[in-house]
Amino acid sequence: MASEIKVDTIVNAGGDNDTGIDLATNDQILLKVANSTKLTMNATGQTTIVGEGGTTTTSVQQGLCKAWVQGSDSAGRNDSLNIASGTDNGTGDYSYGLTNNFGNTAYSPAHIGLNASAYVGTCTGTDANTFRVKHFNLSDEARDTSHGVQCVGDLA
Repeated sequence: MASEIKVDTIVNAGGDNDTGIDLATNDQILLKVANSTKLTMNATGQTTIVGEGGTTTTSVQQGLCKAWVQGSDSAGRNDSLNIASGTDNGTGDYSYGLTNNFGNTAYSPAHIGLNASAYVGTCTGTDANTFRVKHFNLSDEARDTSHGVQCVGDLA
């Protein structure tokens, strides 16, 4: 049979209680450093961490980019996160499939053309697991160009 240790607080070897994990309640875990809470995880897994400057918190689930791609002048990927595939749909028109889907179609993809020429474009989420990028020059002609896309929203 496995051993079990029951404690309310894990502290550093000096015993000064300013560093450790507070397990005193059964609804959340607190990570403290210098007797100040730096991370909180509740029973549902919702996790918040102290942000830059120490005055605000960031929700790990809500506050982070969930997918991004830095693409070439096709649907190729120079680097990416949570991107399973890229499809070249024609000149200046690319689709990307996600490794882990968004929970719905209300996520927000944003993009920028990385070419020094004057290009504009659109980026839309077509469903919970795909977004599409289209690039045009200022004369509204489709053009291939390098691009960067970041998506924020709730994962499924």
